[in-house]
Amino acid sequence: SSKGHPTRMSDAVRVQKALADAGVASRRAADTLVAEGRVTVNGAIAVTGQKVDPAVDALAVDGRPVVPAGRRTYLVMHKPAGVTSTVSDRHATATVLDLVPLEVKRSGARLYPVGRLDKDSEGLILLTDDGEWAQHLLHPRYGVEREYAVGLRHWIDEEQGQALVEGIELDEGMAALVDLRPATSVESARLEDRREDGPRLTWYRAVLTQGWKRQLRRMFAAVGAPVERLVRVRIGTLRLDDLPPGAVRPLTSAERERLAASRKIR
Repeated sequence: SSKGHPTRMSDAVRVQKALADAGVASRRAADTLVAEGRVTVNGAIAVTGQKVDPAVDALAVDGRPVVPAGRRTYLVMHKPAGVTSTVSDRHATATVLDLVPLEVKRSGARLYPVGRLDKDSEGLILLTDDGEWAQHLLHPRYGVEREYAVGLRHWIDEEQGQALVEGIELDEGMAALVDLRPATSVESARLEDRREDGPRLTWYRAVLTQGWKRQLRRMFAAVGAPVERLVRVRIGTLRLDDLPPGAVRPLTSAERERLAASRKIR
């Protein structure tokens, strides 16, 4: 028998398509990676237009193995305050990757957070190595809702609430909430129970589909109601529920399907 794994032509695709399908880069960016000699197939440098079978051939970029799309990793995390939602940051004391279980890290998955949750904020964040899926969740065109518990020192008045819903002018454009309401006593108690120190806060629930940097903090500050605590409790159909701070679990395929169905994500 011949050595190695001969590529079955029926399953073969161009190497740049295999890289794009695996979420490494867009097809155009994958072209560049191949042209720069940074891609290998079974240890040999790939050439543009080369056919590969992702299920059989070992692809690598800059020496790092490319995981086929069928073996994607999707994680749900409850990010605690003080943890940075970046893959690497030399100024950060801790990043979300520090909370990922060792066995997941050992799998070689190139995980990164889906969107951002600033260092001072807490709550639901997703991590994946599936770039296309992440983009479908993040792109404003798909309008995936994100719901936050917003802790303030005082109640806001009708005028402040109206301004937040109608829209606040920020550098990026008009920032508006899809919904704003006072939190129920049950919702408030659940958040307060997890916090021994600090003042008791007045809680609201705010929903938005935009995802600008520190957007809610900037919006509430603009109406004179600085945010004391911010917890993301929902992304689309996925809820934080009772996942403890710092905990990580796999996103189930059923949850992934519900997320997809809620906003026409493939």
